Amino acid sequence: MKEIDFLILALIFSNCLGITPCTAEDTGTTLMQYFRPEGDYFVGDCMPFSHEGVFHLYYLLDENHHQGKGGLGGHQWAHASTTDLITWQHHPLAIGITDDWEGSICTGSVFYYDGLYRGYYATRKTDGTEHLSVAISKDGIHFEKTEPRLFASPEGPYRTGPYRDPFVFRDERTGLFHLLATGELREPVFPGLGGCLAHLVSQDLKQWKTESPFLVPGYKGQPECSELFEWNGWYYLVFSLNGIAQYRMSRDPLGPWTRLAVDMLDSPMARVMKTAAFGEGRRIGAAFLPTLEGNMDNGHPQYAGCVVFREIVQDANGLLLTKFPAEMTPQGGPPVELGISEQTEVKAESGYNALSFHGCPADARITCEIVPSGATEFGLGLRASLGGDAGYQLVFSPGPRKADVRPCSLGNYDDNGRRAIFAVDGLDRPFKIDIVMKGDIIDVALETDSQKRCLINRFPEQKGDTIFLFARDGKVTFRNVRVCPLLAR
Repeated sequence: MKEIDFLILALIFSNCLGITPCTAEDTGTTLMQYFRPEGDYFVGDCMPFSHEGVFHLYYLLDENHHQGKGGLGGHQWAHASTTDLITWQHHPLAIGITDDWEGSICTGSVFYYDGLYRGYYATRKTDGTEHLSVAISKDGIHFEKTEPRLFASPEGPYRTGPYRDPFVFRDERTGLFHLLATGELREPVFPGLGGCLAHLVSQDLKQWKTESPFLVPGYKGQPECSELFEWNGWYYLVFSLNGIAQYRMSRDPLGPWTRLAVDMLDSPMARVMKTAAFGEGRRIGAAFLPTLEGNMDNGHPQYAGCVVFREIVQDANGLLLTKFPAEMTPQGGPPVELGISEQTEVKAESGYNALSFHGCPADARITCEIVPSGATEFGLGLRASLGGDAGYQLVFSPGPRKADVRPCSLGNYDDNGRRAIFAVDGLDRPFKIDIVMKGDIIDVALETDSQKRCLINRFPEQKGDTIFLFARDGKVTFRNVRVCPLLAR
């Protein structure tokens, strides 16, 4: 199919969905962290990929939170690329809906081999069934769907229905190509726990043979949006359960796979994160932060929102950690003078104590070093009001090794998993934090002497200008607190 024909068809079927895809290059976007498309469109599942110095972000273009085409999704692959993580180009749709029987162009991955970019994706038909498809490209921008349009469907041990999120890799030892896909067993060992990574093998990327599952996690739901990569002698298998990205490690690309004590990649609301190499020895993750329906106390996340980027860090033991990518972190202007000294102690020998400071911008970057001394809980209050019951608390709890952000109105024992990360080592010793408050987003990076972890969520209601430093049952010192208004970019 000629390029112009493909664009015309993409426009026709996109307009039927109410989606207007980009049809021309758009250069110059300088801040992709927290990006979402204009209008009533959102970023869904992200599919980062890199080749020859170019970092590509393919993502599902979502309208009305998965309600396109009668709830089938109606998604199409949108695309942006960069060489430096700073200046981005927004390209036309990479893979769009071109036939009325296509209910959605679902998540997949890009695999480069023998001079061609291959965009592996799942097609959700209007009957609800899912099948595997592939489109090819010479430049990674303009893709053409191949025939047969549905090259693989569930068979063998896999039941009809879920069959999506294809990821392809090559085992260099044998030359075989392996494809992993979200699937479900017909006859699981226990009812309801048959979600698995289906496994196919090929010698030529044309004929695929169905194999037994690559992994059966044994949880309710299906492992989604998988990827597999090698980094400094370790192989990593990444997949998401209920939207939360997890990973396993092995010394062999085919396993067996070891589950870690901390197996979550980033935090619960950084949905279905996938990663790609960037530059020399670096790796960048991309996920979506969903929008919320309702308020923070009783709302629930909807599908799709804005994109969130993370730098993936590999520690000396091969464990994967996350931090803010320096090039993509919103920058602050000169610090606001709030009256916080260079070294501020909050003492609470028995009970609770806090120090309040006023005049904090709603959109700000806050950095500091925290030195705990026996306190059972401590942290910062953000966007609070003078009354103290409005705003949010960033709470660190060394005993349960937990960090969370919660509304001040909630009780101290609220344990909402969406707002917390666990098994955070080093909270009883000096550590650093970096906070970005932008719109309804609060994004936190913390660095202890043994970990780098991130925590993100949406908090839409409170816009107070008070920041407070607090402690329970001990003493905490806050050093070099800097509050800088975000620069417009």
